[in-house]
Amino acid sequence: MTIATATITASAQSSNDFKYTEETFADIQMLRYQVTGFDQLSLRQKIYIYYLSEAALHGRDILFDQNGRYNLRLRRAFEAIYTGYQGDRSSSDFRAFTEYLKRFWFSSGLHHHYGSEKFQPTFSQSWFEEALRSVWTREKLQSLSAESQRSDEAGLQAFLKEVKPILFDPTVMPMRVNQKDGEDLILTSAENYYGEGITQAEAEEFYARRKAPNDPQPVMTGLNSRLVRGEDGLREEVWREHGLYGQAISKIIDCLLKARPYADNAQQQAVIDKLVEYYRTGDLRTFDEYSILWLKETQGLVDFVNGFTETYGDPLGLKASWESIVNFKDLEATRRTEALSANAQWFEDHSPVDPRFRKPQVRGISAKVITAAILGGDLYPSTAIGINLPNSDWVRREHGSKSVTIANLTSAYSHASRGSGFDTEFVIDEATRAMIRKYGDVTDDLHTDLHECLGHASGQLLPGTDPDTLGVYGSTIEEGRADLFGLYYMGDPKMIELGLVPDGEAYKAQYYTYMMNGLMTQLVRIKPGNTIEEAHMRNRSFIAHWVYEKGRGEKVVELVKKNGKTFVKINDYAALRRLFGQLLGEVQRIKSEGDFPAARALVENYGVKVDATLHEEVLERYARLNLAPYKGFINPVYTPVRDNQGTIIDVRISYDEAYDAQMLRYSRDYNDLPDMN
Repeated sequence: MTIATATITASAQSSNDFKYTEETFADIQMLRYQVTGFDQLSLRQKIYIYYLSEAALHGRDILFDQNGRYNLRLRRAFEAIYTGYQGDRSSSDFRAFTEYLKRFWFSSGLHHHYGSEKFQPTFSQSWFEEALRSVWTREKLQSLSAESQRSDEAGLQAFLKEVKPILFDPTVMPMRVNQKDGEDLILTSAENYYGEGITQAEAEEFYARRKAPNDPQPVMTGLNSRLVRGEDGLREEVWREHGLYGQAISKIIDCLLKARPYADNAQQQAVIDKLVEYYRTGDLRTFDEYSILWLKETQGLVDFVNGFTETYGDPLGLKASWESIVNFKDLEATRRTEALSANAQWFEDHSPVDPRFRKPQVRGISAKVITAAILGGDLYPSTAIGINLPNSDWVRREHGSKSVTIANLTSAYSHASRGSGFDTEFVIDEATRAMIRKYGDVTDDLHTDLHECLGHASGQLLPGTDPDTLGVYGSTIEEGRADLFGLYYMGDPKMIELGLVPDGEAYKAQYYTYMMNGLMTQLVRIKPGNTIEEAHMRNRSFIAHWVYEKGRGEKVVELVKKNGKTFVKINDYAALRRLFGQLLGEVQRIKSEGDFPAARALVENYGVKVDATLHEEVLERYARLNLAPYKGFINPVYTPVRDNQGTIIDVRISYDEAYDAQMLRYSRDYNDLPDMN
């Protein structure tokens, strides 16, 4: 609901000696991000970041298990092969296995982090069996199968019998999150938020019964639990200390309490205290109390997110994946977001939506630009470039929200795309390319700011509207609403008045790259024959295709051919802005009224389908550039320096850890759920 992700665009960059790009494998390029300013922080702040970073890394196993019930066992088997295999490590099978493992690490499981489809191994089953047998020892792998307690061979055979179909049969667990209309979204999804055999109808009925009617402050039902079938029917296994994932949560709590004495202020300590209480009890009302404390703490330099947060991994949009980010404020860049938050009421009052759906009084909007210090859980290695939290509608309505734009990540993305040839291949002409080079970085950041700071914080539900009524389409509609808010205001003279853009032409760069991405270039992330499944891609698609169709008669936007290639051509930027405004009005109505049929029609008609001919062309053109459509990050390493008494006297940061070394170290040092089977 609340994450802005990097899109495929072209923009200018400044020079920097920092090495941003690392290795590329499959469809992924690994990057590094620079934690600019860390060395200038006080010792107290460095120690605070260190312990919060440790808390961020101790949640890693939770996400692997949430993404699929076999992921932790498979990861341990794969890593045993990767580190211990004594056969021919130059063979095609081992090379294929190495790429598969790197993809598995990147996605925290068997399924693609973005498209959600299962990876298909290109190493042979016979090689996998031989490789696993060569490292199968009771010391390393006995927890993979209960049968391994009887004998090594019996345990190996039991494990292989269980996992070979999961790995090699494309019809078994094909999608982590299935969004196809008309199918049972739980039975056809491989995520681990629901016990085996539980149907979508059962889950929806279970949670519908647990919602208090007309509750003005409803908790986010089901957010922090797995729904399973017990002897007396369905029940929840709550993620908390001494509950499900308790071993990892206890480690997180310990690190949070170690960080507490180094917090910037008493308010941050209160935030940590309430988060610890929530982790210990699993009480969702305590989570709301924590969220309110967190969003109101705006004075500290260092900040963090830690917990069960976003619901994209649940096909019903109820249950949250575990994630964390530790960060500190970029004081200079934050002046940009402060200009927006200070004028939040003006933007709400001038929004092109029905006045019934506007907030008469905007409360508690805070926004800042941050430097990421560590990424964890569902924000690592692939991550967001902007975040707006909390997600609870009533908390946002009564207390506001906190938004961040992550400056050092957008900088890393920008540096990585330099000289790629992407703009030459897909942007229609040199004049448009020059416009994007001139304004692209500014408008990309501004659109993220508008999306996060004001877009998600705008509008209101009508009284009595259930915030979960849009179901599977809720995340897509919410992301589209925030994107449209940003697009509409991007072209408003208010941007010039606030000093956020240099002139009245700048917004056109964002309009062009957004339409190019939504109509064409994001298709490089889709396999031939597939439809669009991921929520952010669906929202960009429905926006781009809706305005393209509605403006077709006046040729507001066209798809034209030049030298046999398809390009986006925008003929009337002002008319395009009006169309963005019209669609924003409709999307806000859908959300405010909880109009499920309209949400379904909008997404299914404009956001899901793929033009096969155009798709084939885009894939061929992109392939010639030899670029990876997805990017992710290797974390920096923080090392505390201690004196003879064990007191931390400094925290050093380094950037030289390799991707595989980092993943293996994390599996060794943050192996907190050894008994998940």
